[in-house]
Amino acid sequence: MTIDLRSDTVTKPGAAMRQAMASADVGDDVLDGDPTVARLQERVAELLGKERALFFPTGTMANQAALWLLGDRGTEVLLDAEAHIAHWELAGAAALAGLQLRPVRGDGLVMDAEALRRTIRQPSPNAPRASLVCLENTHNGAGGVVTSLPELRAISEVAREHGLPVHMDGARLWNASVATGTSLAEFAACADTVMVSFSKGLGAPVGAALAGDSAAMTDAWVIRKRFGGGMRQSGILAAGALYGLENNLTRLAEDHEHARLLADRVEGAGGARVVPPDTNILMVDLAHGIAAAEVVARMSERGVKISAWSPTRLRAVTHLDVGRTDAETAAQALAELLAEMA
Repeated sequence: MTIDLRSDTVTKPGAAMRQAMASADVGDDVLDGDPTVARLQERVAELLGKERALFFPTGTMANQAALWLLGDRGTEVLLDAEAHIAHWELAGAAALAGLQLRPVRGDGLVMDAEALRRTIRQPSPNAPRASLVCLENTHNGAGGVVTSLPELRAISEVAREHGLPVHMDGARLWNASVATGTSLAEFAACADTVMVSFSKGLGAPVGAALAGDSAAMTDAWVIRKRFGGGMRQSGILAAGALYGLENNLTRLAEDHEHARLLADRVEGAGGARVVPPDTNILMVDLAHGIAAAEVVARMSERGVKISAWSPTRLRAVTHLDVGRTDAETAAQALAELLAEMA
């Protein structure tokens, strides 16, 4: 049996989720609405404290819709230098919305309010103006790091001072809430629009949502349609997301515990250093002379799949298909291999 720690997107829907999807009440969501999609959208809006939410096929599409919605063509978007929107969405901001991305490097692992403040350009006839700030919480590239509520509020305040709307890539906002005890609505209040994903920690096979005020979501509906995101009997997919919300949200704490277990067992093995995980993503920095690609290949031979985040950094992500025994087995295998390779 293989233990797959490459991402929390590798989960497969269990029997109960599949049954919920098979029995979902459906309709044509483009023509007159799908009842299960409507239930999901209402639930997400309620959890995030927003007026309305829209169901999207993917988080990337929802993020790109928010950029189109809130950004102005020929301007720039300020966001963390390692943001998902910057590195993993195929330059969609430029290709689709005509937006330039301006990276912000914080003093810590992620963007902070003071870094944002010093990165915003002074008005100039020769430089692009900013039209949008994007947040990411938790932050994938930094290792599932949570930006605290006070810091998010500070970032949002800097954006407001400059008249800039804020979008939050909250693909794993569920993890941030469970890890800190801060409500989803409190986090979401720091942004005009928020994207959340159902296909990561919640274990659904497909889907994300974008939430904001009613007027913004009316415009976002048009953008989603323009992007090709109008779905018909999509309640079959929404039912999986609803099941995840109802049954898999609170259990995210287990994933966080398993990531800490991995971190504790791997720290120092073969000179490796871990980024202490806030949530379910573990980054492991390898000792000099050890290549991440080689570690990945040799771990696969031992029945454990992990990712090479860079030539010298590994990434492992815990999820609902990885139990404690799996985490212990994977941790032992990785620690032993790193010690052998040192």
